[in-house]
Formats: sequence, C-alpha cells, structure tokens
Amino acid sequence: MNQPVEGAPPTAFVASDIPLTVKDAARYLGVSPQTVYLWVERKQIPHLRVMGRNIRFLKSDLDSFRASFRQEMENA
Repeated sequence: MNQPVEGAPPTAFVASDIPLTVKDAARYLGVSPQTVYLWVERKQIPHLRVMGRNIRFLKSDLDSFRASFRQEMENA
C-alpha cells in the first residue's frame, strides 16, 4: 500500500498515500463536503473509518473513483 520514495529514508512515503479528510477529498473532487458524506453514507465512494467516526480517503482510491465518475457522466 505505502511505497517508500526512492532514495529517501525508509520512513518517507509518497504524499499521495497520506489519508485525506472529508474536506480535502471534497476539494480534490470539486464537490461539497456534504456530497462526500452522502456518497459515504450510500457506500458509493471508497473510504476508511479511523477511530470509529472519522472518515479518511486515499488519493489513489479517489483517482479511480473520479475516473469512473467522469465516465459515468460522459455516458449519461
């Protein structure tokens, strides 16, 4: 899952592997945080639960979600 950066110490990871908050994910996807919460509630977007209620997203998951979302919009 987390890939070390080449030539960096073993503890350094690619920035895209850092989990994003709902607010960050909304900004990245170009939607409101309320829309992201709705997608989470409907289980339409890949997400992680941290400490019970906190929701986080991996940028790599959001990239594939965004690509499928764009394809769906083009086919509509």
